[in-house]
Amino acid sequence: MKKALLFALTILASASVFAEEAATAVTGAAHAANSNSGLIAISAAIAIGLAVFGGTSAQGKAAASALEGMARNPAASDKLFTPLILSLALIESLVILAFLVAFVKLPAGTFGF
Repeated sequence: MKKALLFALTILASASVFAEEAATAVTGAAHAANSNSGLIAISAAIAIGLAVFGGTSAQGKAAASALEGMARNPAASDKLFTPLILSLALIESLVILAFLVAFVKLPAGTFGF
């Protein structure tokens, strides 16, 4: 329950920052991008942190379940190994996708280039 509340709070906070950028685009795009760049960078960092935390916990649970299944039935280890590797790769791809989404939402001058 505590993790779900933290996740929902972070999503709501970051969504409001991204909504402000669209709302202030009409009044002054250059000034609005400079004033919100810090909040956008913080929300992107929080989003990446949550994605990494979720990905690592999911990979840990998947690996633990697969290893427990292999330990209980060694004859099924060949059938469990390929889906395990495939699921770990897909979980990692979701974390990389979250990184790319957060990186694209950052303003142009955040890193100095």
